[in-house]
Amino acid sequence: MLSSFMGKQVVTNYDIPSYLNFDKQSYPWKPDIDYRKEPQKYRVGKGEQGVLVCEPYKSELTPHWRFKTPEMAEISSAILYKMFEKYLEAEDFVGADLARKFLQMGYTRARRYANYKSGIKYDKNKDYALKEKGTGDPLKAQSAAIFYQKWKQAEAHPYYASRKKAWHETYG
Repeated sequence: MLSSFMGKQVVTNYDIPSYLNFDKQSYPWKPDIDYRKEPQKYRVGKGEQGVLVCEPYKSELTPHWRFKTPEMAEISSAILYKMFEKYLEAEDFVGADLARKFLQMGYTRARRYANYKSGIKYDKNKDYALKEKGTGDPLKAQSAAIFYQKWKQAEAHPYYASRKKAWHETYG
């Protein structure tokens, strides 16, 4: 996409999915690291980054992550939040942060399916043009709202917030 910035033409790629330009080498999360044994290698990152890479947490949390129906989202978000609390109790910030990311991902993925039929945002057959919004499943909007509440509850947890701040100060 061509746009103007301070009178100059610049090329931006806001309309292309980020995964098309993904640089695996520079991605800070690696699947071959045991983040429980080497927590200092973990980076909080932005949003949900690393959530489907960081072991052993990915394997512990993924079986409980469901948003197909609001009923499933209620159960799933409650279990993931309980795991979040257990990780905090165990002084395992990495586990707590990843549980928080799973709650966030429950919200974002359910919203994606609420907005787009089949959850697919870009049409690869039309040069990755954005598909029509509003074609998705309205039940997923309910699931998203359930996950959103638990995600925000986790983010607002005072002990988590203090640990996150300390983690950033120590590890970046």
